[in-house]
Amino acid sequence: MAIKGNPGDNKSRGPTSIFVVAALCCFFYLIGAWQRSGFGKGDSRALLITMKAEDCSILSNLEYETHHGDQGGVVDDPKLEVKQFEPCGEQYVDYTPCHDQMRAMTFPRENMNYRERHCPPEEEKLLCLIPAPKGYITPFPWPKSRDYVPYANAPHKSLTVEKALQNWVQYEGNLLRFPGGGTQFPRGADAYIDQLASVIPMDNGTVRTALDTGCGVASWGAYLFKKNVIAMSFAPRDSHEAQVQFALERGVPAVIGVLGTIKLPFPSRAFDMAHCSRCLIPWAANGGLYMMEVDRVLRPGGYWILSGPPINWRTNYQAWQRPKEELEEEQRMIEEIAELLCWEKKYEKGEIAIWRKQVNCEYCSERDSRVTLCDLSNSENVWYKKMEACVTPYPETTNLEQVSGGELKPFPERLNAIPPRIASGSLRGVSVESFQEDNKLWRKHVKAYKRVNKLLDTRRYRNILDMNAGLGSFAAALESSKLWVMNVMPTIAERDTLGVLYDRGLIGIYHDWCEAFSTYPRTYDLIHANGIFSLYKDKCNAEDILLEMDRILRPEGAVIFRDHADILGQVKRIASGMRWKTKMVDHEDGPLIPKKVLFAVKGYWVVGDNNTTILQ
Repeated sequence: MAIKGNPGDNKSRGPTSIFVVAALCCFFYLIGAWQRSGFGKGDSRALLITMKAEDCSILSNLEYETHHGDQGGVVDDPKLEVKQFEPCGEQYVDYTPCHDQMRAMTFPRENMNYRERHCPPEEEKLLCLIPAPKGYITPFPWPKSRDYVPYANAPHKSLTVEKALQNWVQYEGNLLRFPGGGTQFPRGADAYIDQLASVIPMDNGTVRTALDTGCGVASWGAYLFKKNVIAMSFAPRDSHEAQVQFALERGVPAVIGVLGTIKLPFPSRAFDMAHCSRCLIPWAANGGLYMMEVDRVLRPGGYWILSGPPINWRTNYQAWQRPKEELEEEQRMIEEIAELLCWEKKYEKGEIAIWRKQVNCEYCSERDSRVTLCDLSNSENVWYKKMEACVTPYPETTNLEQVSGGELKPFPERLNAIPPRIASGSLRGVSVESFQEDNKLWRKHVKAYKRVNKLLDTRRYRNILDMNAGLGSFAAALESSKLWVMNVMPTIAERDTLGVLYDRGLIGIYHDWCEAFSTYPRTYDLIHANGIFSLYKDKCNAEDILLEMDRILRPEGAVIFRDHADILGQVKRIASGMRWKTKMVDHEDGPLIPKKVLFAVKGYWVVGDNNTTILQ
């Protein structure tokens, strides 16, 4: 629980102090040095050498630093009380508030309801800092992280035993090794993906975004990066410990989630392909409800891959230990629902079947008379909304050749092309000109960020979270094979632009920051928070949001806050009680701009470590 600290222990250190600036900059440099050396945290000799260095090459230009300290509304008064946060107990090392195992068991098991989001009430929220496990170190840089994860970072062996014959994960000394295998791809993910690519255009940029349902340890998504395809992977927090945690430790996008009773937290027409490899989802159940939900988030012309039961049941029913009549009926129903949805079967070989969603409703003239159509105007209103047994209509077209919702450029051209949802004028308040201006503005912002935190141009930050993504221009300005960005669309945002991000070939998710994010602790290397505290100022407690940021941020991870000066002053004060180091700078357009930027670095500490951070 949170406790009160001694105000006199928190001495004022304004950003004009060269010592503090140098220390923070050396800290950024040090993190990079550890990353490059492969040591991660723990090289005390490197720490001493670096901290004694007279000249730190990462030091920002002094003229960029704010020249009026914390004045102008950013008050860091040493007389103001600073709350110091204690560590939570060791039992909370892997705490996921909205997917807590004990709480989950109090909910109905029908349709996986108990595996969905069930967040703690206000009085049960933890007001303490989630600790890292003993021995935690900085993850390996990509692509080494794809194959190796330090065992201390995710000390779980369950899958190494349960999936030992399927090459999911192996325990080797102090490491977990991920050979790239899977239940449905014994020859490895590369060979499996190449088989899919013989049917699906993954090599020319046409297919960019993918959804992996029931992803396991996300090896499919991990190896898709070779083809410049980015997958949003999800799996429930279940008896197979740490699936999503493993994925994120490897540097692969993933969230805790399940196809249960509520809609997926994604916009309609988001993904170029969706995938299920032995994902154990009952696709034929509930009148095809889950296939209808996949249809909602699948782009016209997109592909659905089903790998495993019941495909090729005649050959495999004995190995699967299921009655062949049951499997035959299951596949028959899946085929029937796919036809009802107007999906064309393009391929079936072995245990893999691939369907393609038609590009517009002109090909599906009979469908609309045979199904219940959802309300198209309500198709993006998905947060905690129940799934409905209805089919999401195609946006209107005028001929057979026209792609419903608009045709996309191949990636990477797609990233900065005018998104169809903007070009069509369907997104209220966003014009072609304002989109282009937003792109230009965020390129300038990111350039300024890099002048302060030069590790943004290295492999130090792989998993990046943008808490208030807007049009996705922050992620577009950072776009690199070294990293990926989870773009979050706050459910209370004035304008829902998440569909635009998917048009651009980015990935993202809806979320309400008054609640915990659907991820494990320590899963992001860098968090970007633009205007998030202004947005939630009258909605929930800033302290709760910052504690959640601390939970999901890696030790020695970084945060960039962009907000009004008075709000950042409050954020800075709370952060000082969370073992974070901070540095305030002016807006890149000068000190008279009321918005400022606050840079922060989370300290390193682990379970049982009652000392303060390594910097002290």
